[in-house]
Parts: sequence; C-alpha cells; structure tokens
Amino acid sequence: METPNCTKYLPESKQLNHFIYKKGHNTHVYSQYSLGKKMRVLGIESSCDETGIAIYDTEKGLLAHRLFSQIAMHAEYGGVVPELASRDHIRKTLPLIEEVLSEAGLSRSDIDGIAYTAGPGLAGALLVGAAIGRSLAWALNIPALAINHMEGHLLSPLLETPSPAFPFVSLLVSGGHTLLVDVKGVGQYELLGESIDDAVGEAFDKTAKLLGMDYPGGPYLAAKAEQGIADRFVFPRPMTNRPGLDFSFSGLKTFAMNTWLDTKQTEQDKADIALAFQTAVVETLAIKCKRALKQTGHKRLVVAGGVSANKALRHKLDSMKGVEVFYPRQAFCSDNGAMIAFAGAMRHEAMKHQDVPSFTVRPRWPLNELSPP
Repeated sequence: METPNCTKYLPESKQLNHFIYKKGHNTHVYSQYSLGKKMRVLGIESSCDETGIAIYDTEKGLLAHRLFSQIAMHAEYGGVVPELASRDHIRKTLPLIEEVLSEAGLSRSDIDGIAYTAGPGLAGALLVGAAIGRSLAWALNIPALAINHMEGHLLSPLLETPSPAFPFVSLLVSGGHTLLVDVKGVGQYELLGESIDDAVGEAFDKTAKLLGMDYPGGPYLAAKAEQGIADRFVFPRPMTNRPGLDFSFSGLKTFAMNTWLDTKQTEQDKADIALAFQTAVVETLAIKCKRALKQTGHKRLVVAGGVSANKALRHKLDSMKGVEVFYPRQAFCSDNGAMIAFAGAMRHEAMKHQDVPSFTVRPRWPLNELSPP
C-alpha cells in the first residue's frame, strides 16, 4: 500500500520495503510495510506480569490487541511474584486470544504465523507463552517464531505514523533494562551502553517504595513529582562526569533514602524528593542520549519501554535541537502483544515450521545476539 507522493526505498537486506515521505529536511518511514506474501501474525507476550495478545496483518497493519495487567494481584506483595504471574498467564492467554480473534473478525484458521516472547523475562511466565504459542502453531500447521522482548520494544515505534527510518539510536528503558543501542536495521544492533546496576525502571520503583508509595511505584513517583518544589533538593547525575555511555542508578536510590531520612517526612518533603530524583534521572538519560547521537552521527532517537511514558522524560528529549524523537503510543510503552506480533511480521522469513512443538526460553537474552532476518 503506497501513499501519495512517496518514494520507495529498499534497505540493504532486501527483506523489507519501506515507503517513505519527505517534508522539508525530515524523512519518515510510512507505517505500512510490504513483506511480499500477505501474512497475519498472532503475537503473544507473557514475559512478566502482563498478558498481551495482538494480530498484525502485513497489508492492513494492526488488526486487534488486548492486554491484561496483573498489577492488582502483585500489589499486595509489593512486587511481582513469579509463580503467581505464571499461573495467571495460564488462565488469561487463551481467552485473550479468542477475544482478539473476535475483534479482528477472524478464526484460528486465518492466522498464518505465531510470534511469542521467548526472553528475556521470568522463566515460568515465558514458558507459558512459548508453550501455548508453539502448541497452537503445531495444531494449526503454521510457523512459530521466538521473539526477543527487547527487540519488540525497540521496534514498537515503527507501528506509529510517522515512524523512524533506519538508522537511529534507541534508548530502551523497560523493566530491568536500560540500554542505548545503535540500530542500523532489523536485527542490526550494536550495544552502546547499559546500566551497570539498577535499571532506571527499577530505580523508580525502589525509590517510590522507600518513600512509602504503592506498587508499581514509578507512576506514583512521577505523579508526586508534579507537586514538588524545584531545586529544593539537588541530586547527582551519576556517571555523567566521565566518558562512556553506561548508566548507574543505584546510588540515586541511596541518595534519595538518605535525603528522606534527614527530613520531617511530610507529604511536601516526599514530593520534593520525588521531583529531585526524577529530574536527576531525566537529565542523566538526556546527557547520555546526546552523547550516543554524537558518537553515531545519527539524527533520530527512538525511546521505548515503560519509562518512555514518563512526561518529564519526553519533554526533556523533545527539547533537544536537531534531533527527531520517536515514541510508541502510551498503550504500547508497557509490555504488549502488538510489539511481538509486529516483530514477528518483520522476521516472518525466519519463521520455520517444526514437526513437533519443541521450544526453549531464555530468561537472559542479550539484544546484540540477534541477527538480521
């Protein structure tokens, strides 16, 4: 499907046809992808505490998606309980698949392939999605493909219009991961920097917890920060006074705790500390993003993962001059099935049918181990 006044561009891999349009000095990839044979891919995401299901059509785009969050169940325990997460995925995955098929007006026989998250994530939770995905593919005699969860996040902004053209720098801030990646194409990833201790999402949640906020703490801390008084407290910007693109956020958590203990612990103290913490995190991420863009020479930045929904972070990154910044829609910042279905469609040539529903999962699966489709 081509848009008016579009130029057709074939990347080196010859795997994907991108339709791009130009407006002034800006170049964007049109959100539809031509992948040769039409294919409808069912995506299954079950890496942690959210069950996500979606169907992506390589001609029509995203047809339907559903997400069930386990936050209410885990909140009682102050964090994700892996065994409970796995059991809930078992209960929710098949009903959600039926809901998505119904919304899209399709039957199981209309699905051409299945993509499921095989890692990184919680082993038990991953096994649920992998087992259901492989078994369903075997029963329907269609191919299935194991997808890297972080690649799903990385590619999720390509679901939007306009979407970024390759190459670009990607800031992935999802769950236990904080990564800066040089992205030259699908599967062409060079790791530029990562967190050496707590990921930014973990730092948000842990800091919120020590301030007495509910789980998951990140959104609560961000909301509380909006009530804070700027510059009452000034937190350090870790690892910005040295070269390199790695991150460290555990020290900020300790700094926040010590600051909290030195106050009268009023609601205003809590808001001021939340603001100081968030400002330090946002400015640290922005500094490292600028370095990565300068190092690679790219002019496009893609930000994805749960923390990409943070309003302060978006405002800071959007203010960078000479850089185009892209995000997934708010609904696709957290874990979701749409990004897995889309990643499967991007890699549909790699799908290989198996005579038996065998599979493995990888709780640890580095992004730079992936290869182009």
